[in-house]
Amino acid sequence: MSNSPSTTRSSSGLSVLGVAFVVVWCTGYIAGKLMLDHAAPFTALIWRFGLAGLMFAVLALMAGARGGGRDVLHSMVAGMLMLSMQFGGVYLAMGWGASAGVTALVIGVMPLLVAFLAMLAGSERLGPAQWCGLLLGFAGVLLVVADRVDGVTPARAWIALAVGLAGISMGTLYQKRYSSKIDLRLGLAIQNGVATLALLPLALAEGFRYEAGMAFYRPLAWTVLVNSVGGFALLFLLIRRDAATGVAALFFLMPPVTAVFGHLLLGEHLTLLKIGGFLLATVGVWLATRTSTPVPSTG
Repeated sequence: MSNSPSTTRSSSGLSVLGVAFVVVWCTGYIAGKLMLDHAAPFTALIWRFGLAGLMFAVLALMAGARGGGRDVLHSMVAGMLMLSMQFGGVYLAMGWGASAGVTALVIGVMPLLVAFLAMLAGSERLGPAQWCGLLLGFAGVLLVVADRVDGVTPARAWIALAVGLAGISMGTLYQKRYSSKIDLRLGLAIQNGVATLALLPLALAEGFRYEAGMAFYRPLAWTVLVNSVGGFALLFLLIRRDAATGVAALFFLMPPVTAVFGHLLLGEHLTLLKIGGFLLATVGVWLATRTSTPVPSTG
């Protein structure tokens, strides 16, 4: 009986928070690409996650935030998936030559993968329209990949991006199911801390290499303050409020928005085939996620 008001409230909140999240998140691909012009991939992430983790830890201490042992453990797993695995793959791919547009494109497949995994987990049922949407979405992605976007992305960068895609997809579902109750500040402090420790050996292996200077510190500050603090706080709130597939659907807005940012700020080119692929994929994800039928929870 109370489902209707809750749904209305969630939908209006999603439209406001969702737009802010998309814009904030897309700027991270641009800032990350700029940062990697002056730092090795894992070293850049150690700076980003380490500083963000400290900020969230201070906020959690000031608020007296507490969490049970199980909540802490779940946040650690979510951090390994959503931060270490996702951004490790993303930054490595960009360090190997993937453009911001290509990166956003691959991570933008996440709604399709999340919808499929949610169906396999039994939390949602997919109907004919949704299956059609999945096929259209993949067809759109294939169009953009066929265009090669920048024409020079090496195979190893595509593999690294696939690892990042798996991380954000599994992490979104895991966060929704197991780690959405913990205090936001504490949860993000734990996730960033775990990601920092997990990637530290890789950063040391690459010589903890970065160029000290404003060309590095400016995009670093943006990724910490705007993307890690602002972007993940918004994502945490969205996952807490809404269904995993509803939150995931926002990620298909990432490629076109990032492509525009990349064109304006980094000189990355746009083509008609690429734009057509975006449109086809967006229609596919709209079909795939708009009519999901939750499986009633038992117990």
